[in-house]
Amino acid sequence: MAEKIIRNIGDPVLREKCRPIGAVNSTIIKLLDDLRDTLYAVPGRAGLAAPQVGIAKRAAVLDCGTGLIELINPEIIERSGSQEGAEGCLSIPNVYGFVTRAQAIKVKTLTRSGEETVLEAEGHLAVCMQHEIDHLDGILYIDHVKQGDLYDETTDKPIRVLDLIRLSKQG
Repeated sequence: MAEKIIRNIGDPVLREKCRPIGAVNSTIIKLLDDLRDTLYAVPGRAGLAAPQVGIAKRAAVLDCGTGLIELINPEIIERSGSQEGAEGCLSIPNVYGFVTRAQAIKVKTLTRSGEETVLEAEGHLAVCMQHEIDHLDGILYIDHVKQGDLYDETTDKPIRVLDLIRLSKQG
């Protein structure tokens, strides 16, 4: 297990559609453990997807205050309601924006033992799951932000969304 380097906006792996995981084996277990170690290396982190550490596989971890959740080949199978809130991303440091997401979701995923399960989430946990699953499809939260709704975390001054999107696609 080890803390990995988090890739930043502009790295092409963040825009890749990740490959499904065929079987949960020792390599995938190590990936989950490394994601967990990287997530918990700095207090306050909510989630981390495999492409954020340079691996284009459909795996992510999150802890939005209720304990560690591991996602393997997650698929949102149901969405309901709507909520808007501020989001940030470890791969886009010092920036936050306002995003509209589903209020509640159901996610089909695999456990680390390879069993299929369905998780239900609402509120902040639903936002975290949707954010991490987006990463697995090469989507960043800034892709959902309307112009004028993205800000510098240290100054609270607006940032042009289009400038960040262009940077992220240049790689």
